[in-house]
Amino acid sequence: MRREAIADGDGVPRRPPRPPWQTHVRTVFWVVLGFVVTIAVWQSIITVRDVPNYVVPPPGDVWESLRTDFDTLWSNTKPTAIESIGGFLIGSLGAIFLAIVFVHSRILERMFLPIVIVIRTIPVVAIAPVLVLMLGNGLAPKIVIAALISFFPTLVNMVEGLQSVDSQSVELFRVLSASKWEVFWKLRIYKSLPFLFASLKIASTASVIGAVVAEWIGSDEGLGALIILATFNFRTSLLYATMIFASILALVLFAAIALLERIVVRWQPE
Repeated sequence: MRREAIADGDGVPRRPPRPPWQTHVRTVFWVVLGFVVTIAVWQSIITVRDVPNYVVPPPGDVWESLRTDFDTLWSNTKPTAIESIGGFLIGSLGAIFLAIVFVHSRILERMFLPIVIVIRTIPVVAIAPVLVLMLGNGLAPKIVIAALISFFPTLVNMVEGLQSVDSQSVELFRVLSASKWEVFWKLRIYKSLPFLFASLKIASTASVIGAVVAEWIGSDEGLGALIILATFNFRTSLLYATMIFASILALVLFAAIALLERIVVRWQPE
């Protein structure tokens, strides 16, 4: 059935909005097309420039490695996922708690926020060996590093969100005899949720990076350790396949946070 044009208030005809499923199909189409073009350019550069396989493998070799080394990739993804998720949860929850403390006590914020910033400026590769010496060679140092990377963006955005409440809204709550707990829970938390989820999206992907980097130092399992092994053995196809698995893990965590945001923050426009 042909769609009729809808007139605006000024009489100018406009097309009716597309159904949501058409928008999703168009989005998926452009995403798939982007990947196809990227792979085609990748293969073309290798063919034209005659790049050796040990430098940059062709897409076909990477696909073959994904197929033949799937069990190895999957078994090494599990510890990295545990470290990433554990670090993300610990770092994010700690950041939310500290942000609440900072908002209610400016003195504590002035005392400890600079220390947090200084710790964040230290490179991860410099912190990792220290944590391995302190906590051993198990999961603990990897989780702590992932937590440190997740901690800072969540803290900064959460503090910003809790402080974004305008004075008129606070005054209105006081006029309505709202308690401090009601002002905090029904106003500050409400206002801070968009800030929080924006930071959680960043922290979820950053936690995977932290876990992988931590596995470079003193680890015999995980995607980070597999990257080192593939590099030393000149198995470039496995190296690229490992990076793809790490990227997929980060995308899964990002998608989980985005889905949770759509469930919780329903008043935000799509």
